[in-house]
Amino acid sequence: MDYLITEGYPSAAEKFAAEANIQPKADLGCINERVQIRDSIHRGDLQAAIELINELNPELLDTDKKLHFSLLRLQLVELIRQSFTSADPTLVAKAIEFAQNNLARYAPLDAQFKVDLERAMALLIVPRESWTQAAVAGSSGQPSSSIQSEFGALAELVDPSLRRKVAKDVNEAILQSQDQRREANIRYLVRARAWAEQLAREKKIDLPELPLGLDGDESACQSHNGHNGDTEMTENGSDATGAEAEIARYTNMPT
Repeated sequence: MDYLITEGYPSAAEKFAAEANIQPKADLGCINERVQIRDSIHRGDLQAAIELINELNPELLDTDKKLHFSLLRLQLVELIRQSFTSADPTLVAKAIEFAQNNLARYAPLDAQFKVDLERAMALLIVPRESWTQAAVAGSSGQPSSSIQSEFGALAELVDPSLRRKVAKDVNEAILQSQDQRREANIRYLVRARAWAEQLAREKKIDLPELPLGLDGDESACQSHNGHNGDTEMTENGSDATGAEAEIARYTNMPT
C-alpha cells in the first residue's frame, strides 16, 4: 500500500485496500495531482507539467533550481524533437528562443547546468533522419540501442527513460514538500538487503540466492546522498556497530 501511494497509483491502491479490507492512511484523491504531473511528463508535455506543479506548490520550482532546470531542459529537448519531426520550419527558431529565455540564465549558476544546456543544444545538429529513426523506434517499442546508434553520446537526452527519471524526481520533490517520505519503505528495504548481501559476500560469507526481480533499481553500492537525504551505506563494513545501526535505520520503519 505504501509503495502504491508513494509512487502514485491511486486506482491500484484503492483496489488493494478494498481486497485487503484495510483503511488507507492517505487521502487517495490527493495522489491524482501527482499522477497528472507524471503523465504530462511521460507524454512530453512539459509546459502542462510545470503549470500543474506551480498550481500544487508555487514555491517548489523557485526553491529547487536543479529540478526546475531538469524540467526546462527536457522541455527544450521536446521542442527540438518537434522541430525535426514536424514540417513547421519555425520550430527550430522557437526552440532556440526558448533556450535563450528560460535556460541561458541558469548557465552562470552552475558549471553542470552549462554543460547540460550545451549538450541539449547539440541536438540541433543531429540529422533529421536520426530523429525519424528514433521516432520509429519509440513507436514500435524497439530497444534503446536503436537510439544509441543514431545519437551516440546524446542518446540519453532523447531516450524515453529521461522522461521517467525527471517524473520520478518531481514526484519525490513534491512528496518532500508535503512532509512525506520521498520513497516508499520497500525501496529502502531492498537497498538495505542488497547492501548487507554485498557486505557478507565481501567477508566470504556464503548466502543463498534470493532474486528480488528488481533489476534496474538502485544498487547498494550507489550513494544516495544529496536530494533524498539518505545516509550512504558504506561498503567496507569496518564499523560493525555502525553497520548494525544502518540496518536498523532501514528496517525499523513504520508500516
